[in-house]
Amino acid sequence: MTTERPSDWDPRAPETFDSSHAVYADLRRRCPVPWNDAYGGFWAATRYDDVVRIARDSETFSTAVQNVVPHVPRAKRRPPLHYDPPEHGIYRAPLDRVMSRAAVRRLEPAFAQAAEELLQPLLARGGGDYSKEFALPFAAQCFALFLGLPLARTLDIRRIGVEYSFAIQDMDKARIMAASDELYGIARALVDERRRDPRDPDTDMVTGLLHADPAIPDDLVVGTVRQTIVAGIGAPHAVLGSAAVHLARDPDLQRQLRDRPDLMAGAIEELLRLYAPYRVFARTATRDVELGGRTIRAGEPVTMLFPSANRDEDVFTAPDRLDLNRHPNRHLAFGRGAHRCPGTALARMEMAAALRALLDGGTGIALDGPVEMFNWLEFGPKSVPIRLAPH
Repeated sequence: MTTERPSDWDPRAPETFDSSHAVYADLRRRCPVPWNDAYGGFWAATRYDDVVRIARDSETFSTAVQNVVPHVPRAKRRPPLHYDPPEHGIYRAPLDRVMSRAAVRRLEPAFAQAAEELLQPLLARGGGDYSKEFALPFAAQCFALFLGLPLARTLDIRRIGVEYSFAIQDMDKARIMAASDELYGIARALVDERRRDPRDPDTDMVTGLLHADPAIPDDLVVGTVRQTIVAGIGAPHAVLGSAAVHLARDPDLQRQLRDRPDLMAGAIEELLRLYAPYRVFARTATRDVELGGRTIRAGEPVTMLFPSANRDEDVFTAPDRLDLNRHPNRHLAFGRGAHRCPGTALARMEMAAALRALLDGGTGIALDGPVEMFNWLEFGPKSVPIRLAPH
């Protein structure tokens, strides 16, 4: 890969909650497809139209070679993320079916109960670290509930999911591999259980994968389950932390959402737009291609900076403002094209349950210390100290 060109920006620079948005706005103006020699060298798409083009053109921008920055070596590809269409569709069809709004609606009461129970210790103390103490275990528990696991296994996934997330943030390869192996073990055990005792393939993800047509080999079913566990925990964790910061800094929005619960759906879409949790997802150019006035060579990776694209001034009026009446709101928080996140209904349900519990749990939310951000690998805060005023 060519690395002689000078870097246009530094993705490894320390970030505050707001700083990256100023950096991305500057890049959209002066260098919409910047190059950086970090992590082995990569391009980044900052504008909405360029991100959509990459996401939709699987022939020119492949996900099968390098699909994250930095590149994570792997013994074998894990579907569906590591496969391009049409092969990718074999794995996506069962996921789309079991993650549809109709299929997951049954989980709303369980998500609401989990949110209320996990928030209780913070309410009792008048605050705490929302990201570490609530958002991460809540995201892990919701995905375990989706998988239909008993409480003991749910708590196991929650524990390992938390450990995996912290290991990723520390870039501790030994801990990452240990936690990943545990997640693979959970996935294998679950696949074995469902093969012996299948459930409804229209609502149970593992059974749906095992009953796919054409058939999916067991090791790839295990890989798919392992992949979705990690994705199903990481993104909600990040965006919920961002949402809590936003609410804590906007008492008027808190009051509006308490007084008008019907506004919550619009607020969630805006929070997703403003704080899309992904920026490391990449594609690899299959040929030399021009993008934003730059020439990307075959074999070079390009990331899609969803948090930047969602604040593109050419697409969104007053892009930095949360507008409860924004319509249309074609944000890219869930991606676009063949690899658009299959868990959109789950994510929206999780956000609604979590934010409803937070707003209804007291009369006020305020920051209670500095917000600490994740490193480049996640987009959102890893520490959100909040103070909660009781009823």
